[in-house]
Amino acid sequence: MRKLKVGLVFDDSLDKPDGVQQFVLMLGEWLADEGHEVHYLVGQTARTDLPRLHSLSRNVSVRFNHNRMAIPLPAARKPIRELLAQEQFDVLHVQVPYSPALAGRIISAAGAQTAVVGTFHIAPHSSLVTAANRLLGLWVRSTLRRFDAMTATSVPAQQFARQTFRIPSDVVPLPVRLDRFYDASPLPSLAGGKNVVFLGRLVERKGCQHLLHAVARLQREGHWPPDTQVYICGKGPLDQQLKRYVHTHGLASIVTFEGFISEEDKPHYLAAADIAIYPSTGGESFGIVLLEAMAACRGAVLGGNNPGYASVLAPHPESLFNPHDTVSFAHLLLLLLTDDVKRAAYHTWQRRYVRQFDVPAVGKQFIAVYERALHNRQQ
Repeated sequence: MRKLKVGLVFDDSLDKPDGVQQFVLMLGEWLADEGHEVHYLVGQTARTDLPRLHSLSRNVSVRFNHNRMAIPLPAARKPIRELLAQEQFDVLHVQVPYSPALAGRIISAAGAQTAVVGTFHIAPHSSLVTAANRLLGLWVRSTLRRFDAMTATSVPAQQFARQTFRIPSDVVPLPVRLDRFYDASPLPSLAGGKNVVFLGRLVERKGCQHLLHAVARLQREGHWPPDTQVYICGKGPLDQQLKRYVHTHGLASIVTFEGFISEEDKPHYLAAADIAIYPSTGGESFGIVLLEAMAACRGAVLGGNNPGYASVLAPHPESLFNPHDTVSFAHLLLLLLTDDVKRAAYHTWQRRYVRQFDVPAVGKQFIAVYERALHNRQQ
């Protein structure tokens, strides 16, 4: 296999640990480990620890798809042209949807010998998001024609790409570096009793409030199992609201807010989880967090029944639940906290299933996509 020079193109910053950023960083790290030369062509990014990082625009922060993200201001064309002329990339791998202000300009400046590959990430959370992406798809139509291959992270993302951007794509799942999760040890402070762990941003669509509603119901009815704790790992705009809810409903002895959890500490929190819970209501194109939890936790991983998470957990639908249905959500929590045999069965299936998403398995699929795109471009 020949060594490639790959430019990973992303409009946002690489300073945050969100899903697309993790995809870019994991794929880039694996490609570099395999001997390929990897460059990051991104929006405004402050970090200095990545080799060959090219921050090509200023960005402004906006709220979109129930999330915070940064979008680029129009990038100067001359530095882009000079970078592409100097590096002569074999492949530009663009994260889609993309802005005409940065990625669109990079695509337009790509040399004739460079294959342009895309990965479509987003899944809709509302009709407004769908409409916005249809407009964006029309706006970038001229540069969409330059793509030699398009992938999507899941079937929902694939369907959304066709619906909004009018582009076909092949599903290649997000790669997840799982080696540090498989053998992670639980934090000693979480070793006693049973633990329910939520790990995510404290924003509405991630659904932490629905978890607390279910816990409050079980506590109110006298069904909450003794020696069982809930750990909320993350920060966000709902932080104070959720803490007030815990105080008001008498859950302070059960629920602990751990705040922001670093990537280094994440495997150890998950390894202490008897239930790792992700009650997201939508806006997920895939479920990296589910896969990390499957590799690390000592019990069951449960996800909200949004299309992105369902695409990961479809072979085991018992792991999905409706976050808005507090009664059934609470029943599922109680069942898995009190039935050790059933919880162990979930765990056995999930640990076996997750290995197909490990970085080496998925990375090889992307190399095959790159090679096909280059072959087609050279015809």
